Amino acid sequence: MRITRVMSFALASAIAFTSAPMVSSPVLAQGTLIELLFNKNRAERPRYKQAERPRYRKRQLPSQRVVRVPSTPRKAPAPRKIQQISGPKYYSYKAAPLSIVTMASLLPETDASGALEPNLEFEMRRFAEALRLMPETRLSIEKEIAAALKAHYAENPKFLWSRGTAATSGARALAAVLDDADAHGLDASQYGIAVPPDGFSMNAPAARAAELLEFEIELTARAVRYALDLRDGVVNPNKLSGYHDFPRKRLTPEEALRRLAKADDPVLYLKTLEPQHPAYRMLQGELAKLRSMDIEEIVIPEGTFVKPGQTEEELPTIMKALDRKAAPETRAKHAATFAEYLGGLAFDENIVALVKDFQRDNGLVPDGIIGKNTLRYLSDVSQSQKIRRVELALERLRWHPEKFGSRHVFINQPAYRATYSENFQDTLSMRTIVGKKSNQTSFFHDEIEMVVYNPYWGVPQSIIVNEMLPKLHRDPSYLDRNGYVVTSRSGKRIASANIDWWKYAGPVPYNVRQKPGPDNALGNLKILFPNKHAIYMHDTPSRNLFERDERALSHGCVRLQQPREMAAAVLGKDTAYISSRIGGSESVENLEQKIPVFVAYFTAWPTPDGTMEYFPDIYDRDMYLERALDAVNGVRDETDV
Repeated sequence: MRITRVMSFALASAIAFTSAPMVSSPVLAQGTLIELLFNKNRAERPRYKQAERPRYRKRQLPSQRVVRVPSTPRKAPAPRKIQQISGPKYYSYKAAPLSIVTMASLLPETDASGALEPNLEFEMRRFAEALRLMPETRLSIEKEIAAALKAHYAENPKFLWSRGTAATSGARALAAVLDDADAHGLDASQYGIAVPPDGFSMNAPAARAAELLEFEIELTARAVRYALDLRDGVVNPNKLSGYHDFPRKRLTPEEALRRLAKADDPVLYLKTLEPQHPAYRMLQGELAKLRSMDIEEIVIPEGTFVKPGQTEEELPTIMKALDRKAAPETRAKHAATFAEYLGGLAFDENIVALVKDFQRDNGLVPDGIIGKNTLRYLSDVSQSQKIRRVELALERLRWHPEKFGSRHVFINQPAYRATYSENFQDTLSMRTIVGKKSNQTSFFHDEIEMVVYNPYWGVPQSIIVNEMLPKLHRDPSYLDRNGYVVTSRSGKRIASANIDWWKYAGPVPYNVRQKPGPDNALGNLKILFPNKHAIYMHDTPSRNLFERDERALSHGCVRLQQPREMAAAVLGKDTAYISSRIGGSESVENLEQKIPVFVAYFTAWPTPDGTMEYFPDIYDRDMYLERALDAVNGVRDETDV
């Protein structure tokens, strides 16, 4: 039926075309008819399909009354968890174990018959005779020292520290030096040794020979240990943390023993191993003074905080501290305040004025508030703390070269200060900003090689990842807008906005540099002493930070309060010359002669006039060093036999 209807429709349509010319060819007519049928069927097909689906008419409101309902906003992706790049770690210090050996094992073997070679000189014969009588006395000592003793006495089988039946005067002097190791902040019990008395029983010559040989071996071992500790320190600083970086093994046990054996005066040789920096003698003097003093300490409880107008139960102690520690001019200016104070607890305006002057005298912000910074100048560091800090300073100085050089730069991190010395005189000193506790400045020494003017700042990967990457996840163009240049590892420059930062949650395969200019983090110049820690001295646009008392604020480098003056000093130029190089593109000037730089850490350090200053342990490095020293002394005590 359907086919009949379609054929009828097609025939009617063909007849309807009366105005078209007649088709004479049957084939052509047949093709036209099929074409008409096919096209008609194709045109009708969508209509049938549409008819099969329900139709919905969208109501259109007048344009002026259209209310657009916002679609649900697409959720922003959740922030990626960044794999933070952490700084170096502190270690649990492990002291090297000692060897417990018999003294006989350190000495050459004797002939089984006990016969003596007739050509041996007297002292060698005496030594050989003593070997046969040597008891199985045990000795605890470092393995390297034991090996050095064994090698020495195999090659030189004779006494060093006795002649005939008595200890030499040199041996007595050497033993006295070891007993006085405390003067260097060392534990004398680790070195001291009793000298055999002159008197002995003539009826027991064998026992005397054995006694002198035991004294010989033990004095040699203790003297070598003392030499190594005095020269390089008791503790290996590189085992304290990744922030410590010092050359080691500058003196070997073999060399120390060889020098002791050949020295006309062994005591004089040991003195040559002491640090030659003037501060070492000053620290020793301070240590002796502190140990002999019996003074009343003024200690204000930690956490005391007093604002003007408040009452404070520690105020009597604070006034006592002000009376003792205020400058003479300040004390005279406020004499009436001191005289009228009767022990009250009210922090009134007169005492506030006194505190402000005290703060000015000590370079503090004169706000009249007694907080932790002011307390640091008012409250005494306890005597025991001072002694320990001086002992630790002596140990740290032994890690350094014996001499700093006539020209050098010394940066003391806890003091927030950098000092330039020339001809052994401090000629320039300035405030510094050092690394935050989470970005600590390393402890090492190197040589200054160059000054860079108008520097680019090469952003470390730790800053890119820890601080910039979260911003780049939200805004890929962040670096482009803020004056940074991004390059691939091959050096090809890439727009920050064209990088899919979202792919990275850790180190990125790009280098980022900040262009020179007034906003550059390095300011106008940097002073380089190339090192693996990427630490250097530099300028900063954040000048206001130098007014703070606590200045552990950087990512690890050392910011200088007077960078142009320091650059002029190390280059041997004047500041006008340095200023003439500021502005424009980056340029480098090499020093004619490299200058040692010591990026140091001392919580006790003397001023040039010998006054000892004490500083906060901003990185807790005193604590870690103290633990390490206790570990070494503990091992030596436990194995002492």
